[in-house]
Amino acid sequence: MLKLKPNCECCDKDLPPDSLEAMICTFECTFCTACANDVLGGTCPNCRGNLVARPIRPAAMLLKYPASTERHLREKPCVATTG
Repeated sequence: MLKLKPNCECCDKDLPPDSLEAMICTFECTFCTACANDVLGGTCPNCRGNLVARPIRPAAMLLKYPASTERHLREKPCVATTG
């Protein structure tokens, strides 16, 4: 089950569970669309996998399976990744 991390790992923007701006990789690294597209070029700087839109968990399911509240930030600055 997805953790639904609450923030962008680059800029720390809030990304609530219903955000249409959350992008994730296969390891659930989480970024806002601005960082994912404009800074990272659609590639995760951690695993080099592609970034895709994070699904939205229906509100009723959030009651039973709440989103994570643990914030994550990269230790290194976000920079564009290359091949």
